[in-house]
Amino acid sequence: MIKRVFNYAQRRVFYFLNRRKYKFLSPQAVVQELLRVDGRENISIEKGVIIQKMTWIAAVPLTNESSCHLSIGEGSIIGNFNHIYATGEIFIGKNVLTADKVYISDNLHQYENINEPIMYQGIKQLPHLVIGDGSWIGENVCIIGASIGKNSVVGANSVVTKDIPDYCVAVGSPARVIKKYNILSQKWEKV
Repeated sequence: MIKRVFNYAQRRVFYFLNRRKYKFLSPQAVVQELLRVDGRENISIEKGVIIQKMTWIAAVPLTNESSCHLSIGEGSIIGNFNHIYATGEIFIGKNVLTADKVYISDNLHQYENINEPIMYQGIKQLPHLVIGDGSWIGENVCIIGASIGKNSVVGANSVVTKDIPDYCVAVGSPARVIKKYNILSQKWEKV
């Protein structure tokens, strides 16, 4: 009981200290000890979201996009040690679950000039990224400039660089769809 009261008090203090710093911060969100936050003014955290420890979230327009936004939808749970970096737009839908050590980004370092260190070549904007409602992203997954459909699963250690449709299971590096839900037969089928 005491721990529950302490957690509630801690959440309220976080909300009151940070509510004006974020684009939107729900008082019903639980944001644990973050590693780092950049561009709070471009980040929306909806009701019931839980962001677990040592996660780095950012929404900074490094590619001169006209708008930059990171939105984490209602009821989503972001695991420990996640790294989510938007330079354009990343929308994480409702009730999305990410395991630990997940990387999600809508950008890449440029590397075209072989005579210059990559760290000095700037950032390349990739398409805006959406993770559909109800999806599950496994441990150590990297999602780079690709969207995930609703109620889809991305298996552990996968690297997603191309869009994954709704109701699919994708695995591998690069990730490929191995199962898809057939709405007519109402069964998961191998692809």
